Amino acid sequence: MSNTFGEFLRLTTWGESHGPGIGCVFDGIPAGVVIDPEEIEAALARRRPGQPLTSPRSEPDRPRILSGVHEGRTLGTPLSIWIESVDARSEDYSRLSHLYRPGHADWPTQARYGHRDPRGGGRASARETAARVAAGAVAEAILRTIAPIEIVAWVDRVGEIGAAVDPTMVTRAEVEARPVRCPDPVAAQGMAERIVAAQEAGDSLGGWVRVVARGVPAGWGDPLFGKLKALLAQGMLSLPAAVAFESGDGIASTYRTGSVNNDPYEPGPDGPVPTTNRSGGQLGGISSGAPILCGVGFKPTSTVARRQSTVDRDGAPVEFEGTGRHDPCVLPRAVPVVEAMVALVLADRALARRAAPPSTHDS
Repeated sequence: MSNTFGEFLRLTTWGESHGPGIGCVFDGIPAGVVIDPEEIEAALARRRPGQPLTSPRSEPDRPRILSGVHEGRTLGTPLSIWIESVDARSEDYSRLSHLYRPGHADWPTQARYGHRDPRGGGRASARETAARVAAGAVAEAILRTIAPIEIVAWVDRVGEIGAAVDPTMVTRAEVEARPVRCPDPVAAQGMAERIVAAQEAGDSLGGWVRVVARGVPAGWGDPLFGKLKALLAQGMLSLPAAVAFESGDGIASTYRTGSVNNDPYEPGPDGPVPTTNRSGGQLGGISSGAPILCGVGFKPTSTVARRQSTVDRDGAPVEFEGTGRHDPCVLPRAVPVVEAMVALVLADRALARRAAPPSTHDS
């Protein structure tokens, strides 16, 4: 069950880093949703390796829809997508299979299952996120049938370099204009230089991705354990290398007084409208009608070309240097993955709202 996400829209992903392919099965999709395979492929193109500042692994990531769609529309039956892997180099990991790499899931996986796939991290690899991005494109198609929602993520910080981005205005086109996927041109230049410098030094960098979802109606999400922010946090923290999550102003709000942190209301055509958005479009775990704002912190890539100390399967101390093809910074390719997880959560909550709409009777 740990490979399945969602309540009304249930996504199961499958596949390992160096297996023959990655894929997903999506259940709960309403019938009649228009699905464009080119949109799925375009989403995967933003995530795939081989781009500037990323891993040189070359995967075409062309999705193949195996079920659930006929003549371009969903059938209401499970939708399955297969993404073939063609450029795995398992030999890169042959000399590492007997040891436990620092920062990786090698030892915890061995402790949990007693058996693991050491090729590229197996199931813990970021290769799995290709399936999430494909599913996210489908989730966005579902959302288009419900509300005019825009989801845009961007790299907001790499190491110590932060960006200045207006979440009410930023577009995907602005994000995609630069390889680092930061719409702030000055910050983007500095980020790219820092990533290149870290790679040349055999090291890696972490940072933050921010995301906004504009156009989400008020009333999505449920207390207590179905809070929108809790589900977003679950989705984001399930991503490889994700180590932190913020809803709205997040940590910054812990330094304020309540009188400063609260978002005042003013009258609006469909109900109260907050004049600020420090809460990130959610109160009580339910959407307020303001843009949904979140941040996801990612640690530096664990594989680095520097000497590290660890132990092997026999418990003997070992020193090694990382090998294989890896991103010096996961952030540029994490952007479409973060968008996909937001789309998956919102689509699931939209269907939950349809299943249990508010009562129209007086109490």
